[in-house]
Amino acid sequence: MRALGIDLGTRRVGVAVSDPGGVLASPVEVIARCGDEARDHRRILEIAEEYEVGRIVVGLPLSLDGSMGPAATAAMAETERLRATTDLPVDTYDERFTTVTADRSLMERKMKADARRRVIDKVAAAVMLQAWLDGQPRESAD
Repeated sequence: MRALGIDLGTRRVGVAVSDPGGVLASPVEVIARCGDEARDHRRILEIAEEYEVGRIVVGLPLSLDGSMGPAATAAMAETERLRATTDLPVDTYDERFTTVTADRSLMERKMKADARRRVIDKVAAAVMLQAWLDGQPRESAD
């Protein structure tokens, strides 16, 4: 089953999707926030429909100690509003360090700062989604 990974930001939303087998996450798109959350959510759900996903996973920016700070509280509230607009299951997943990991990966590829800024959110969404996928039980190939 395909999953859609979402990295909610105040200015941009990073989107990633898994392969049909739910093994590998890939960056898809960066949605620029338009000031209308319902419109942003419609775009997320359009992407979910386009890729025929069976689940949405939203990154939860927990504090370093694992507690719910203001950013995680805001993300959780938005996740609840997104959940109310779809029949798809919507989960949250700890996204601590995903942006740092994504940025380091892009720097290793010698990307300039302005190029990194254009893609960092979708790469962070892919890092978060990959971590979620890696934690899911796999069917055995008996």
